[in-house]
Amino acid sequence: MDKQLFTRSAGILLPVSSLPSPYGIGSFGKAARDWVDFLSEAGQSFWQILPLVPTDKWNSPYSSPSAFAGNPFFIDLDTLWEEGLLKPSEYRNFEWGKSANRVDYNAVTAHRNDVLLKAWSRFKDDAAIDDFASRNPRAKDYALYITAKTAPENAPFHLFVQYQFMKQWQGLHAYARSKNVEIIGDIPIYVSLHSADVWANPELFQLDENLKPTEVAGCPPDRFAADGQLWGNPLYNWNAIRNTGYEWWIERLRHCFELYDVVRIDHFRGLESYFAIPSGDKTARNGKWKPGPGKGFINAVKDALPDARIIAEDLGYITKAVRELVTYSGYPSMKLLQFAFDARVKGKDYMPDAYRTNTVVYTGTHDNDTLKGWSKNAPGDSIKKAMRYFGIKRVSELPLAMICLTFACDSNLAIIPMQDWLGLGSSARINTPATAGKKNWSWRMEESAMSDRLAAKIYEMTSLHGRAGAVKG
Repeated sequence: MDKQLFTRSAGILLPVSSLPSPYGIGSFGKAARDWVDFLSEAGQSFWQILPLVPTDKWNSPYSSPSAFAGNPFFIDLDTLWEEGLLKPSEYRNFEWGKSANRVDYNAVTAHRNDVLLKAWSRFKDDAAIDDFASRNPRAKDYALYITAKTAPENAPFHLFVQYQFMKQWQGLHAYARSKNVEIIGDIPIYVSLHSADVWANPELFQLDENLKPTEVAGCPPDRFAADGQLWGNPLYNWNAIRNTGYEWWIERLRHCFELYDVVRIDHFRGLESYFAIPSGDKTARNGKWKPGPGKGFINAVKDALPDARIIAEDLGYITKAVRELVTYSGYPSMKLLQFAFDARVKGKDYMPDAYRTNTVVYTGTHDNDTLKGWSKNAPGDSIKKAMRYFGIKRVSELPLAMICLTFACDSNLAIIPMQDWLGLGSSARINTPATAGKKNWSWRMEESAMSDRLAAKIYEMTSLHGRAGAVKG
């Protein structure tokens, strides 16, 4: 029998950025604690989030300027006021965005830095910053990197921001644990070319003598994208990383386990083999598969972090070799219910009756349409297949039927995006892969969504399927 990472349980996927807040974007403040209370009352054992790192120019957390830094946008401003570092007039009178349902990144960016500078000007505990920097050298790398790109005199400010991020997150994480809610974090497999990681460790990446990528990351053409996906991230020099005993990667994972209880490794299949696209190409059509670190990486991680709880995101182009690596690792793999009924996806392994217990099942992820949106926009053959499976006559019944099936299947852990519990359409999806626009990464939940009525509904269904965690008031 497979080693079981999870007992039968459930959780909800909701990015921190999607939490309600009067300051344009979700934060680690009161609404986050209210959300943890909601999860507890709903019998949920897990809160799954997206990476907490700073985002790129398209607001994506999957191509960050640092694998180790925290996103300054998530620092709660009211908490800084309570600590005497801000005055209400210094941040409450700004226009942080016109919609409660969307992050206006331009508005947030316009004000956030100046507000945090004011807080830093009043902060007097230099010893706390020095201690933080000594314990978090990669955060110091990030501060130096950002400083090199902007104003040299601001290095202490960037360390202050990272200190406040970590302090507030640790407080929220401790609160979640007190409510029997664990955090599932997400680690992107790649980092941005324009990152502190590449800047401080160029030898660990496939770069030429001018520190430009020789090849870049992406995915091959498939039934979903005729030109494939051109991500553009620099690829790892796995030989160099192997020669260090995978030191940087293990340090990265160790850092993640200081933040989260469980870590999902995004694009896990890239550890078996990765898709390398010639630098400068405009599409992914000319890319080729090359061998990744494989079992050596898994062995190194298990030796260094024997108690690490990892989920392998093994969606996409999966081969026998990838499946063998996932099995070798013992990490639970992912199952996506939308794929089960997608007429373009072949294979019985995608059907719910084939899911094994050592898996994590989702209705969809941040890269998928919502269930309501999928039921309206998926190919007709997919919808017909799903309706035949459930024996239902109306398309409007599909979202609830798919949630019920997600909870009923054998996978030990079931995760539902909050948008699906709220019955929201495509406008509420988090991201559409291979696109870059204002709607990606911007959806926000209204405060009224965290109602007692919905918590009771979720608890009832979670309990019915034997997944309810202990409610702790």
